[in-house]
Amino acid sequence: MTFHNPGYLFLLLLLIPIIYWYIKEMHKADASLQISSLQNLTKFPKSKRIKIRHLPFILRLLTVIFLIVAIARPQSTNSLRNETTEGIDIMIALDISGTMLAEDLKPNRLEASKAVATEFILSRPNDNIGLVIFAAESFTQCPLTTDHDVLINLFKGVQYGMIEDGTAIGLGLANAVNRIKDGKAKSKVIILLTDGSNNRGDIAPVSAAEIAKTFGIRVYAIGVGSHGMVRVPVPTPLGMQYQLMESEFDEQTLKDIANITGGKYFRATDNLRLRNIYQEIYQLEKTKIRVREYSKKNEMFYIFALAAFVCLISEIIIRNTVLRKIP
Repeated sequence: MTFHNPGYLFLLLLLIPIIYWYIKEMHKADASLQISSLQNLTKFPKSKRIKIRHLPFILRLLTVIFLIVAIARPQSTNSLRNETTEGIDIMIALDISGTMLAEDLKPNRLEASKAVATEFILSRPNDNIGLVIFAAESFTQCPLTTDHDVLINLFKGVQYGMIEDGTAIGLGLANAVNRIKDGKAKSKVIILLTDGSNNRGDIAPVSAAEIAKTFGIRVYAIGVGSHGMVRVPVPTPLGMQYQLMESEFDEQTLKDIANITGGKYFRATDNLRLRNIYQEIYQLEKTKIRVREYSKKNEMFYIFALAAFVCLISEIIIRNTVLRKIP
């Protein structure tokens, strides 16, 4: 409950000296009589007039209190809050070529990328998110969806060997653009994650970036891998053998893709840096929430005014009946 004129409530402080005055006057009005013993007087019951002699004053106080509260205009408020969430479309394009098995990220680049991307998906419940994977070719692992449980399950199933080995960055990016361009969201984003340079496919990465720009799609390019030599498992006739390979990729192409589309380029050299990159993208791409609030105020002063009237009438009746003074 709120008050339209709360300043009037300070008038209630005036009741303190009035109550003090009444108590003082009651003590003055008490008559005194000296007797030897109270033994016989205790047998007489108290008069009804004695028991309710303070009731008129109490009713008068309540009348004043209720009137002051009524003047302050108490109001009850009914509020309705309506939230509309406007999500964004996000397509993750993930490189699953053989070099993504390098173990400079733990347990390797591919598994680290999957784990951090899963955390990112869970942090954005209102967004449409999909997954495109690529190596020598590209295909859609999961179209745009808000059913993130299904998306995460499909993410967990991604592994090396699903596609012929190679790195077709342009083809992977173009596939992601094709999947996201018709989305209904105003904001469209592609997160491109790779550790190599374009060596397969018929579409150049920069050409795919130009297509993304045409549809107003921003691309956040993430280059995964530390500097220097890295330990990479390589398939041989005797099984998987580890070899030391130079960690290098076409960093300039990824920067060009980000610049053309109005996105940003990141370099992830370890698990912590990769996680921080996704957190930065999370901050850059905010989900819009529109909030509308409706409020209706109901006047309640009449309740207190009615209570004051009842108290005043009750006081008048008591003074003129039970406590009536005979001249």
